[in-house]
Amino acid sequence: MAVMKMVMLVFALASFILKAILVQGWTAGHATFYGGSDATGTMGGACGYGNMYSAGYGTNTAALSSALFNNGAVCGACYQIRCDDKKVPQWCLLGKFIIITATNFCPPNNALPNDNGGWCNLPLQHFDMAEPAFLQIAKYKAGIVPVVYRRVPCKRTGGIRFTINGRDYFELVLISNVGGRGDITAAWIKGSNIEWQQMDRNWGANWQSNSYLNGQSLSFRVMSSNGRNLTMLNVVPSNWQFGQTFASSLNFK
Repeated sequence: MAVMKMVMLVFALASFILKAILVQGWTAGHATFYGGSDATGTMGGACGYGNMYSAGYGTNTAALSSALFNNGAVCGACYQIRCDDKKVPQWCLLGKFIIITATNFCPPNNALPNDNGGWCNLPLQHFDMAEPAFLQIAKYKAGIVPVVYRRVPCKRTGGIRFTINGRDYFELVLISNVGGRGDITAAWIKGSNIEWQQMDRNWGANWQSNSYLNGQSLSFRVMSSNGRNLTMLNVVPSNWQFGQTFASSLNFK
């Protein structure tokens, strides 16, 4: 009997510690929604992904306030979000959570107070979610709800995608459908006739190279925010054209 009580005590203690860790892993914020019921208003945005379906993200997306967006460095990152039912149980869908991808920027409105319209003002941590995403955790009439959130790994289908825009001597490469941490902190490009060259972030998830790469097959190397590197050789054939998208067979886990 004493042994059984000891085992039960150990399990209770382990459960308590696990719950404490989970609670500590969450951060308080708020969420609203935009884009309409079909989420067409969320297409495009400050990360440059364009069509969210083509980029591999669908409608589980959100625009992030300045405190989270970090000038686009967070583009592609994933967050698990749930409505804080302890504060507004009447507006939350109890027990529901969603994983969204950061795809846009929610600009501040300093003409309005932080608690009445200026939801994306500093230092608030706010998610302006695509309407279909918001409705998975809260009721439409709520408009704005307190949430708790945390960074989580991104699970993607297929490999990392590279969309090449720009012109001669200026390749603007959109990097999307990134798994793992989801965000890219550094990128390199290699033509079949040149060595590896580091690219510069132009804006959002767009990286630029100022080399003449026409007629060359292209390889890419990317670094995630956790320092992991992934090298993808000959992703793009030599007959590529500006405006085309190519998918690697590799991705972060």
